[in-house]
Order: sequence, then C-alpha cells, then structure tokens
Amino acid sequence: MAPPTVGTQAQTAPAMVPARVYSKDDEVLVKKSWDILKKDAQRNGINFFRKVFEIAPGAKSMYSFLRDSTIPFEENPKVKNHARYVFMMTGDAAVQLGEKGAYQVLDSKLQKLAATHINAGVTDDQFEIVKEAILYAIEMGVPELWSPELKSAWGDAYDMLAAAVKAEMHAQRAAAQ
Repeated sequence: MAPPTVGTQAQTAPAMVPARVYSKDDEVLVKKSWDILKKDAQRNGINFFRKVFEIAPGAKSMYSFLRDSTIPFEENPKVKNHARYVFMMTGDAAVQLGEKGAYQVLDSKLQKLAATHINAGVTDDQFEIVKEAILYAIEMGVPELWSPELKSAWGDAYDMLAAAVKAEMHAQRAAAQ
C-alpha cells in the first residue's frame, strides 16, 4: 500500500490511503457492530486499554497521565477521555473504509498522530498488541455478533489504518535523519 503524500508542513487536503480488498460483507459487519459499539465507546475504550496494559504492562509508561497517577485506572478522567477518543477514531475509520473504499485522512492529522506515536516510542510490532486489544474490546462489546467473519473484517480494517500510521511514522523518521 502506498503511503499518503506527506509534505514538510501540515496539509489540509485529505490523503487517500488505498484499501486492500474489503468486501461489502465486511462493510456490513463492521457498520452493524460499530452502530452498537459506539453507543458505549467509553466502556469499550476502557476495555481496550485494559487489555493493552494486560498484554504489555510497560505500555503504561508511554502515557504521561498514567505515570504518576494514583487514581484507579477506570476512574481516571484522562484515561476515560483518551480511551473513548482512540476507540471512536478507530471505529469511525473502519466505517469510513467501507463507505469510501479508502481511509480519507487529513495529512495534518496523520502527521500529528504519527509524531505522537514516535514521541511515545511506539514501534511497529506494538501495533499488533493494539490490534489484539481492539479485537478483544469489540468481542466484549458485541458478544452476540462476534464471529470469525467479524473478527476478520475488523482485523483487516485495523491493519489498513495501522499501515497508514506506520507509513507516516517511517516517513517522519526518515525525514529527521
């Protein structure tokens, strides 16, 4: 997949990130589940982050709002806000993939997202941890819909979003050298 065009300044024009084969069945499954999941995005986002930290406890150190916090994880307002934001962004992107056949991402937003991940020390292999956690949160959020087909549809959608972020991270790292 070709990475989105990236300039040295923040762009306002959207970059189209081409999608792999993403069937109409995948689109229907993702959209149907997302319509349910987004109604409780905060709880689903908390489940997602709980799973990330279960798989990779050291990941907590990547979040400034967790490093010195004595507030229990589920009660931390910054965790709640961030969890909801990340979960909503991922789900909205997956639905967009089905509707448009590609992710339409503003270069400036993609650049900021990549820069944030670089500054936190995120590596390519850590995207697999996130994928496992997002699939877990989806399974917990819509157990009545969970199936191998739904898992595959969401997994493919996540893989394409992660590829766009990683491509931008690679471009930024290369530009910095």
